[in-house]
Amino acid sequence: MREGVQEQLDVVVADGKIAFVGKSVEPEAGDKVVDCAGKLVCSGLVDLHVHLREPGFSSKETIASGTSAAAHGGFTTVCSMPNLAPAPDTMEHLQEQLDLIAKDAVVKVLPYATITERRAGDELVDFAALKPYVAGFSDDGTGVQREEVMKAAMEAAAENDCIIAAHCEVDDLLRGGYIHDGEYARKNGHRGICSESEWAQIERDIKLTEEIGCRYHVCHISTKESVALIREAKSRGVKITCETGPHYLTMCDMDLQEEGRFKMNPPIRSAEDRDALVKGIQDGTIDVVATDHAPHTAEEKSRGLERSAMGVVGLETSFAVIYTKLVKTGVITLEKAVDVLAEAPRRIFGLGGKFAEGEAADIAVFDLEAEWTVDPEKFHSKGKATPFEGWALQGECCLTMVDGKIVYER
Repeated sequence: MREGVQEQLDVVVADGKIAFVGKSVEPEAGDKVVDCAGKLVCSGLVDLHVHLREPGFSSKETIASGTSAAAHGGFTTVCSMPNLAPAPDTMEHLQEQLDLIAKDAVVKVLPYATITERRAGDELVDFAALKPYVAGFSDDGTGVQREEVMKAAMEAAAENDCIIAAHCEVDDLLRGGYIHDGEYARKNGHRGICSESEWAQIERDIKLTEEIGCRYHVCHISTKESVALIREAKSRGVKITCETGPHYLTMCDMDLQEEGRFKMNPPIRSAEDRDALVKGIQDGTIDVVATDHAPHTAEEKSRGLERSAMGVVGLETSFAVIYTKLVKTGVITLEKAVDVLAEAPRRIFGLGGKFAEGEAADIAVFDLEAEWTVDPEKFHSKGKATPFEGWALQGECCLTMVDGKIVYER
């Protein structure tokens, strides 16, 4: 796929780069030829929001297993979140993660640094020192509660021309909730998380962003109010971008079951919220689909909705869920799907690697006719908890290439 157009073309890769995209190329002696006839060949997918769990939590996932899962799903670049031990709040702590990435990653990994020391929400990290090594700055897993701290962080981000990627959540509004405060929670006696806990902090941060002029990206939005706030802010020229996840676009709270594989933060919300998110994808309010791939051990996810750990996996189902549920049904085009999964993350975070001659050969190939059923036991990830278990999907990654090297082949 080139410049939003689906064509039958030959692609030549040499020295780690896309050397040629065009018609009727004759291979030379010794060339490796991969027959992709009838397949989608596109930029490798980019996930702005994954939890690779190392250092600190390798029982849940490792750099090796998480990036293998990414390659299996067609991702060539992932951005890893900073809720680690130690948290990447200094160069010394970040270096532990960078060393593991250099040793074990099979796709490109760009870590986030924290916004505050230890993700505690008080003292800012050294933005200037960490910026060259990270995708951006995030305290993901917790929202920055104090407005004066977020304002100072945005000023540091503006000064250093880097991105704040905000997990937006007001702690005082959580009230012990663990699924959406909606119909399913009321019918089944669960404590709910109100939508305001998300959108109220987004509303605060939009005002700060408009005042300061920094680059601000909202993680995993899940509510209709969040979509409306971001749409209105964009109309005023605020430098704001955002992401949502496949599960928020394709499920609502009435799809929940009494199992840990349906528990994540933010929670799957109402059908009205889901429909607003889909509209946000259609009209460009929502820029990116990211998985929030968050693996846990089987034991941690076996305790039902109330007591299981928050988080589900998504790297190996993301493309197929979007293709099956949104593209095949005519909700969005295939070009739009590739944009939100691959091209928009590159534009927003300045990652390079678009599908063009001279760019890095970060390529994914998908068999759009392949039908398969989600079986977590076949995942490369150590995490197996997915709300899509048992879903019949269409569209399967059959090859992933990073810098011209095949890192997954069906």
